[in-house]
Amino acid sequence: MARVNKKARILFLCTGNSCRSQMAEGWARHLKPNEIEAYSAGIEKRGLDPLAVKVMAEAGVDISGQHSKTIDDLPEHTFDWVITLCGHANETCPLFPGGTQRVHMGFDDPPALAKEVSTKEEVLGHYRRVRDEIRGFIERLPGGLVSP
Repeated sequence: MARVNKKARILFLCTGNSCRSQMAEGWARHLKPNEIEAYSAGIEKRGLDPLAVKVMAEAGVDISGQHSKTIDDLPEHTFDWVITLCGHANETCPLFPGGTQRVHMGFDDPPALAKEVSTKEEVLGHYRRVRDEIRGFIERLPGGLVSP
């Protein structure tokens, strides 16, 4: 049966579904609600990163109601696109049924970068930069997706 909903069904996949994939889901829901049906998941659950919630709220996007989940926790496993946002997720991405396209778009890991700096403002600076880079990527979707 053909889907009546013509939105692109996109899964943003990261290792822990705590930061980058949560930001991507939040941006997609905020910027492209009529074009993208957004989901996020991780290879494992690490919990929602409170600093990701903070910097997204600064940009006017509330992701505080989202939660960390794995692919098995999702209500649906049929996607038009699976976008991996980190190297580990790209290397360990499971296979998806049907015509699911997979693309990798890696972003720096704010929690890892935060370990290398000493002030709260420097930490937030890394989160904000990645947040803004993810926003720029989401703004080009779904038309900006090209299969490898």
